[in-house]
Amino acid sequence: MSALAAELLAEIRASGPIGLDRFMALALGHPRHGYYMTRDPFGLAGDFVTAPEISQIFGELLGLTAALSWQALGGPERVALVELGPGRGTLMLDALRAARALPAFEAAIAVHLVETSPVLQRAQAKALEGSGKAPLWHPTIDSLPEDRPLIVLANEFFDALPVRQFQRRGGEWRERLVGIGADGALALGLHAAPTPGLDLDGPEGAVFETSPIALDIMRKLAGRLAAQGGMMLAIDYGYHRFALGETLQAVRRHEFVPVLSDPGEADITAHVDFSSLAIAARRGGAVAHPVLTQATLLERLGIRHRAEILKRNAEDPAAIDAAVERLVGTGPRAMGMLFKALAVTSPGLPPPPGFDLADPLLA
Repeated sequence: MSALAAELLAEIRASGPIGLDRFMALALGHPRHGYYMTRDPFGLAGDFVTAPEISQIFGELLGLTAALSWQALGGPERVALVELGPGRGTLMLDALRAARALPAFEAAIAVHLVETSPVLQRAQAKALEGSGKAPLWHPTIDSLPEDRPLIVLANEFFDALPVRQFQRRGGEWRERLVGIGADGALALGLHAAPTPGLDLDGPEGAVFETSPIALDIMRKLAGRLAAQGGMMLAIDYGYHRFALGETLQAVRRHEFVPVLSDPGEADITAHVDFSSLAIAARRGGAVAHPVLTQATLLERLGIRHRAEILKRNAEDPAAIDAAVERLVGTGPRAMGMLFKALAVTSPGLPPPPGFDLADPLLA
């Protein structure tokens, strides 16, 4: 039993079952036992691999998108380049490398990283040592600068935000809670009372999953973009149209494990509902552009052209081709169709590169 599991069992015995959102928040962010607070989980030696770790091209293309968005803003003298959940700093490092192609943009950038993990903050600082930019860290989006436009990158950020789940029973929706099973271990159950105000059609046994904190963050960021100007690009795995169903999952050493087993020792995520994020962005006053697949976005941004350039001096050109296929392919291990991209801009700003045409895959 993990140390956090023991704490959760004690809390539940004392105060009763807890929501999945609290369970997930503690499993990932507990100050002593939280998954992200105690380790670097990225890469082959960790528990999972993200797009920036697969190829430098990913971050470079996002850096190019940021530069062109800065131009569309009129080339302001100061701009905050923000990353939410910046991992090891790999994406930001690659984005800053691409920014050098536009010296005025590079000069305008101040780097801001929204990160709560001290372990990952150290990794980010090390990664960006030679970048020429000294990052500023923020525990939340609330302390981001208010005196300049924002260009925000968020890769696999929203999937790690806590979710709540509700299940249809007897024609009513009841919240799923984490309690204690007959064997004394953590177990899922349902709230004794129906959830007031939840009016949603669904068959018996259906599960409705939502992330209020994700929607709140998006709404607040959209308000900032509307007031200050700027662009946000969010890339994550998820779905572009609302759907019932549970997607909560836990991964350890690149394998799926039960969500409630050993909290604090595995990554826990849920698929992102991009349709709800887009609605939250519009409610915040910004413009949400049609969702693209990651494959469509990266193809439009020129991933294959950039790969051919890198292959000219590469020791292993086949490895570059394999990385591109992982990012834009449609196979079972590929990310191209599973991952989606949402661009949010301040009113009046043109769509970022890649978002100026409708995606036929999502029509």
